[in-house]
Amino acid sequence: MCDNSYKVLENNPHKEHLLSILKTLASTPGVYQYFDKQGKIIYVGKAKNLKNRVLSYFRNDVKHNLKTQVLVRKIADIKFIHVSSETEALLMENNLIKKYKPKYNIMLKDDKTYPWIRITNEEYPRIFTTRNLIKDGSQYYGPYPNGKIIRELMDLIRSLFSYRTCSLALTEEGVKKGKFKPCLNAQIGLCDKPCTGEQTRVEYHNIINGVRQIIKGNFSAYLSEMKAQMLTFAEKLQFEKAQKIKECITLLENYTVKTSIISFIRHDLEVYAYIDSEDKIYMNMTRVVEGKINMSFSMEVEKKLDMTAKEVFTSAITQNRLRLQWSAKEIIVPEVLDLPQEYVLQNVPSFGERKKLLDFAFHNALFYRNQKIKNEKILDPDRWKNKVVLEMQKDLQLDKPPHHIECFDNSNIQGNNPVASCVVFREGKPSNKEYRHFNVKTVLGPDDFASMREIVYRRYSRMEKEGKQLPDLIVIDGGKGQLSSAVLALKKAGVYEKVTVIGLAKRLEEIYKPDDPIPICLDKRCHTLQIIQHIRDEAHRFGITFHRDKRSKATFRTQLTDIESIGEKTAMDLLLKYSSVEKIKNATLQSLIDCVGKSKANKIYEYFHKE
Repeated sequence: MCDNSYKVLENNPHKEHLLSILKTLASTPGVYQYFDKQGKIIYVGKAKNLKNRVLSYFRNDVKHNLKTQVLVRKIADIKFIHVSSETEALLMENNLIKKYKPKYNIMLKDDKTYPWIRITNEEYPRIFTTRNLIKDGSQYYGPYPNGKIIRELMDLIRSLFSYRTCSLALTEEGVKKGKFKPCLNAQIGLCDKPCTGEQTRVEYHNIINGVRQIIKGNFSAYLSEMKAQMLTFAEKLQFEKAQKIKECITLLENYTVKTSIISFIRHDLEVYAYIDSEDKIYMNMTRVVEGKINMSFSMEVEKKLDMTAKEVFTSAITQNRLRLQWSAKEIIVPEVLDLPQEYVLQNVPSFGERKKLLDFAFHNALFYRNQKIKNEKILDPDRWKNKVVLEMQKDLQLDKPPHHIECFDNSNIQGNNPVASCVVFREGKPSNKEYRHFNVKTVLGPDDFASMREIVYRRYSRMEKEGKQLPDLIVIDGGKGQLSSAVLALKKAGVYEKVTVIGLAKRLEEIYKPDDPIPICLDKRCHTLQIIQHIRDEAHRFGITFHRDKRSKATFRTQLTDIESIGEKTAMDLLLKYSSVEKIKNATLQSLIDCVGKSKANKIYEYFHKE
């Protein structure tokens, strides 16, 4: 291995130490940790082959973005943990990320933003909701996406089970010595007095186990168990206890009815879907237990280094499964991810029940993204506008952000009444007062290319002559032909070098640039394409409206105002009453007399009924 292959380390003061490590890398699965000069972990990664993966950060023939280059410059030491399988490497990576929170790793949002159900680690456990996770051996279930869901579940648990809500430090030894007294909840039947020994510790733990089953969503198993208990009490003639269990069964059945049954698949599933954005992804996580949605919520995850959306999505799934304690053997995902087969079974459905579940998760992720964008627009409109134009600059490969955009479209029917429209967008939003329409003056017949040359030339030769600011981006509605015509017009106007022009082909929504035969194809869900489509549609709408008005006026003028003594006012009165020329033609003479008088009515009637 030649040191010249790692010029990225030239200015690194720890070059010799790092090169010695790179020369002894093993081709085994494991976890690598990057440390800075203070000895702090700044990045943790996993690899099927440690040698290939780690060397890729330092080799000259691998291009990285600026963030990754900064990371490499800060590396002072590398340490490895060798494992026997990819799954071990994956789990080890997640644990180290959770423990050390490295600066350059994907980090999920703070767990405290969501409520959890906590079952304490005590001899007589307590059950309550919390947003603070304390590592004391307590069990946490969640997180839940909002307070309403967790309140409904806690209300159900409270109705089904009698458990203590006091803060007494109950111990079996203390109960035997009679140190505790029953509280008000015990007197009104909400607690079965474990503090005085009337409810044994074994009986109390049976209650807590029942609570765990309900929280996990295992309703069927618990319902079967309760029905068996009810029959046992009935056979022993203990009807009050049997009735109490029957009421609990009714409560639980009513609660499960409210839960949507969306699948006939009976084993547990986890469903993951995501929407890609420029600097983050929006993902939804849904858990299905016994064919019912047990939990579903969405989140955003920021991209780090030069990770693709797929890699970020994969990392977020593994971290979420760890922190949520989800452990289904099968997950449903939109594409095959880089996850070990022994870790989880991946299913990428194209139809059936699983596809419906995936669509559900995808639509929830999409809704979440749209809500976040809507909130961002409302709370910080200036930042949102700047973000949009910067994203457009990147996607369209422009030299500067397109703060000012103009779009052109032609309208004619078989060459009649040819017109054109120009719409203006500023900061990604329509500027209606700057819209302009044009009558095509020099083109005869249906020639869209010549019409486009005329209108673009007229627009920008005038702006150049008057010293007005030219747009940052010009969008031409059409493919290569219309774009070429616009380029000729811009060159003739002497502004081609001062502006950027693109064409939007209608069939596949491809974006063409002058002198580049290969189009830019954007994801149909990205903001840039949506804004360009909005501009194109607005130009089309504005042009069609103007063309329709012009055509209507021409029709109005030839069919009614050609009649002797019938002016525009009389024609308008007739149209207001009869709504169309055809109905005027079929009107009776007396009806026309009632509308415009005898003299004009006779001339109109004779005009439409002459042989």
